[in-house]
Amino acid sequence: MPCQLSVVSPVYGCVGCLEDLVDRIAAAVLSLGTEFEVILVDDGGPGEPWARIVELAANRPWLRGIRLSRNFGQHNAITAGLAESRGLRVVVLDCDLQDPPEAIPVLLAEAERGPDVVFARRLNRRDGLFKRLLSWGFYRVLSWLTKIPHDHSTANFGVYSRRVIDAVLAMPESERFFPSLVRWTGYSVSTVDVQHSPREDGRSGYSLRRLLTLAGSIILAYSDRPLRYVVGIGGLFSLTAFILAGIAVVRYLHGDIQVAGYTSIIASIWLVGGASIACLGVIGLYVGRIFVHAKRRPHYLIASRTDSANDV
Repeated sequence: MPCQLSVVSPVYGCVGCLEDLVDRIAAAVLSLGTEFEVILVDDGGPGEPWARIVELAANRPWLRGIRLSRNFGQHNAITAGLAESRGLRVVVLDCDLQDPPEAIPVLLAEAERGPDVVFARRLNRRDGLFKRLLSWGFYRVLSWLTKIPHDHSTANFGVYSRRVIDAVLAMPESERFFPSLVRWTGYSVSTVDVQHSPREDGRSGYSLRRLLTLAGSIILAYSDRPLRYVVGIGGLFSLTAFILAGIAVVRYLHGDIQVAGYTSIIASIWLVGGASIACLGVIGLYVGRIFVHAKRRPHYLIASRTDSANDV
């Protein structure tokens, strides 16, 4: 049966703050007198959080846990939680308490004014300088490539109407990036300023390498503009070659013939060859994404649930 509010949180590590997380969520929502549920999705992270989730759910009837068969990634874990949610509105927040649960009533109050999506805009972000710069650059590039505005100060934390969640779940993309899927729907969006908090437990599962890999995958999955630039590069080289050939013909007709030097020949070969290989590489990456999508594998697999007999 549907309820008024679902709160979905993907869990990767952060075992030490899970009790604080669910109790702070409950305190924030109970003050509104709203029927609610909390769904924790164990994404196969370190520290064996599943045992803790089962323990917490045993005496909290509004709490449900889902354990994925392995680590499928944060955004696939969010998708799993959304698919299990029953709320007319859904809150998504991370498990590390950098998204303060106390802001949920403020977000819900803004949602009551009509928007389908209310993002939490992070004030005084508590991440390191390098991570903030990387996030700012990524969202600027993503906005430019997709022509859909993305704000680097917002992430997953927010309130979403049921029709937004249903639309996101209906999208078959194998490469899931929740904020882009939400913004693609085109439903009305509002933002509320929320004070960002320090990380309560554990450390981020995103290393620099994983962040760059994720950024590249998202750009390839949500924009075809790199392919358009490949066509433009090919046209530019063709135009340059045509102009140079014309200059050579004119010089030949004027009797001004010079033997090309070794350096210029090698430079031309390396320039054209490097550009060709780079263009083929971009095309190959897109072909690889097509191959992954054509497999049509599920976004995640559920191994256990706290509300079933197979809960351990």
